[in-house]
Amino acid sequence: MAEPVLVDDPADPRLADYTDLTDVELRRRREPAEGLFIAEGEKVIRRAVDGGHAMRSMMLTPKWAGVMADVVEATDAPVLLVTPEVAEQVTGYHVHRGALASMAREPLRDVAELLPGARRVAVFEDIVDHANIGAAFRNAAALGVDAVLLTPRCADPLYRRAVKVSMGTVFQVPWTRLETWPADVGRLREAGFTVAAFCLSEQAVTLDELAAREDERLALVFGTEGDGLSPRVLAEADLHVTIPMAEGVDSLNVAAASAVAFYATRPRPA
Repeated sequence: MAEPVLVDDPADPRLADYTDLTDVELRRRREPAEGLFIAEGEKVIRRAVDGGHAMRSMMLTPKWAGVMADVVEATDAPVLLVTPEVAEQVTGYHVHRGALASMAREPLRDVAELLPGARRVAVFEDIVDHANIGAAFRNAAALGVDAVLLTPRCADPLYRRAVKVSMGTVFQVPWTRLETWPADVGRLREAGFTVAAFCLSEQAVTLDELAAREDERLALVFGTEGDGLSPRVLAEADLHVTIPMAEGVDSLNVAAASAVAFYATRPRPA
C-alpha cells in the first residue's frame, strides 16, 4: 500500500507527469516518448487499472482520497495529495474531478494478434480530433466491435481528452496502429474480412444492404469528415457504403456514423 504524501509545491518533481496538461502539442509529443498517459476521474482511473495498465503515480485532492481509498491501498505507486489550487497550478486548469493518475503505456500490439477470432473490426483513417476518437471507442465498446485499427496519423486514443470522452472504454477494446496503411487493406482481405468503406459514392450500397449481407467477417472503414477516405482505400475496398440521409444533409459526424454502422451490423442471434 502506498502512503499518501502531501505535496504543496507545484514545482515538486514528483508532480512532473501532470504539468501543462492543457498544452496539447507538448503532451502529444511527450506522453508517447515517456511511455505514459493520464487518466482523469474516478471511473477512468479504475478502468485503466482494470485494463491492466501499471500506475506510475496518482495525484489526488483530499476530497477524493477517501473515494479512491481502495485504489490507494492496492497500489505501490506514489500517491500525492495536493490542494485544488496546487492541482490547477500544475495542470493548467481547474481539476473538477480531483483525481488524476499517471499510467504506463503498453507496447502497441501487432495487428496479427487482433484479427484471429474477430468478426468485426473498425478502421479509422486520419481522424485527428481526440473527442471523435474517444467517442468512436465508446461506440465500439458499447456495440461489440472486436478491435479498432488506427492509421498512423490518427489522434492518440490515450490522450487525456480522448480517454475522458471514451469514459475509459479505450481500455476495453483491443486496438493498435496500422503501420503500412493503405496497403493493410489487402491484409484485411487476406484475413477474410469484407472491407466496407463508408463514403459518398455513386456505386455505394446502403448500410441496410450491407447489414443484410451478414458477412462473416467485416472491416468497417471510416475517413475524415472533410476529405473522406483516401482514393487508394476507395479503390481497393470491396464495397462502398453510405448511410442514407434526409434531404439537405449529406453526412454525419464520424463518431455518430460509426455508432450507426456498428449498431446496424451487429451480429444477430442465431
